[in-house]
Amino acid sequence: MGDGLTALIAALVGVTGTLLAPIFSQRIVTRVQEGQFERQQEAMQAQWARDQAEARLSERRACYVATNAAYRRYRIQLMNYLWDVHLGNVTDVARDELEAARHAHHAAFAEAQLTASTPVLAELDAGAKELAGAYRRIKCLEEGNPMANGSFEDIEKDLQRLWDRWKDMRTRMRTCLGVEEAAPTPQVGP
Repeated sequence: MGDGLTALIAALVGVTGTLLAPIFSQRIVTRVQEGQFERQQEAMQAQWARDQAEARLSERRACYVATNAAYRRYRIQLMNYLWDVHLGNVTDVARDELEAARHAHHAAFAEAQLTASTPVLAELDAGAKELAGAYRRIKCLEEGNPMANGSFEDIEKDLQRLWDRWKDMRTRMRTCLGVEEAAPTPQVGP
């Protein structure tokens, strides 16, 4: 009976193995497919994140280009207008050019408020305030009612200083875009 029992057990194991093989095979295939699906999902998610980051960077770059151009144009128009006021040559065309540059600056600045990084936005805010102050002082000078620090020389000096400040702002923009490395932060204390 030993051989018969062994044969029966072997047959039972063989039949059980044959019956269970498709179930185990299906489970293994399912696990492999789930793993592949998860890897595909992770790859798609990573690609989506890279695409989003690239889109944000592209949007920020376009914003910085527009802001840079608008700032420069506005500052130049302020300088030109200041000289027109100084020489008594203010015309409607000069006023219109100044207002067009001013409005273009406002539009670019409004976009930057929604797009720029915090360090860049802080610089843009300060620069916009200085440009607005220069505009106001030039208008007061034109009206014959100059403000304190509102002489031609004072305003011209401030507009020249704004150009140097803009270089720092441009460096912040370039750093934000990854074009330039950030300057090391100065250490305070011993």
